[in-house]
Amino acid sequence: MSVLMKKMLCLAGLLLVSAATQAQAPTGVIRHKIPNSDFPIAAAIEIPPGKTLVLLSGAVPPVADDKAEKGSLAAYGDTRTQTVGTLKSIERSLKGLGLTMADVVKMQVFLVGDPAKAGKMDFDGFMAGYREFFGTAAQPNLPTRSVMQVAGLVAPGWLVEIEVMAVR
Repeated sequence: MSVLMKKMLCLAGLLLVSAATQAQAPTGVIRHKIPNSDFPIAAAIEIPPGKTLVLLSGAVPPVADDKAEKGSLAAYGDTRTQTVGTLKSIERSLKGLGLTMADVVKMQVFLVGDPAKAGKMDFDGFMAGYREFFGTAAQPNLPTRSVMQVAGLVAPGWLVEIEVMAVR
């Protein structure tokens, strides 16, 4: 086997390995998976030239129980309920811009400590809501993401605020 043939086989192998760790959406966005992990976020995302980055302002949960005291935690629900409500709101905003959740490439999540969890953020509750929108069979595209606990948000009953960036 010639040296050139060996180099070509090596290059082909590298390309196969590279392709196995990336997923490319129809928009040309490349999403790099976290190696050896099934955690539903991307390790990194590459946006090709000529694409438009769309930044959405922070979204907060809608009222889940209009009979509860206005502005209270009971009015908005637990972290999972608030996450689902917030992501549905983001989904509507994206639709109005001609985009979908599949176009989201970056997410920043702000969680307030849940009084029912001794003031610690309910990450499991957040993840339960998040998994309804990302990493599903219907919507497998994963964004990069940061989740942080904050001291508070504008309304005392809010436990969740989410900002997203999408690519057109």
